[in-house]
Amino acid sequence: MSKEFKRTDYMRHLKLGKKAGKVSWRRAKGKHSKIRRKRAGYPRKPEVGFGTNRTEAGKINGKLPVLVHNVSELLKLSKDNIAIFARVGAKKKIDMIKKAEEMQIKVANISK
Repeated sequence: MSKEFKRTDYMRHLKLGKKAGKVSWRRAKGKHSKIRRKRAGYPRKPEVGFGTNRTEAGKINGKLPVLVHNVSELLKLSKDNIAIFARVGAKKKIDMIKKAEEMQIKVANISK
């Protein structure tokens, strides 16, 4: 699991993510920036070594994501895959959801 990196001054301004809870990292570029200088007591900066393990990279909940366009592509998946439905119509999507539940395959991009 990767570490969360906070944007400079996110706690001071609502628009930088204080309210939403989603703080997106932006590089600290200021001349006197404490984060850029790696000062103790300030949020960490992303560096080499903080990356995801190569064995886990690109996976969703430990499963390999596969883009699925129709039911026949869904039949090719195994338990160690997670389906991601492509942009398809409602009728086809309903058929795919029913088949995925039947096969006990998780789908990443459908809401309950």
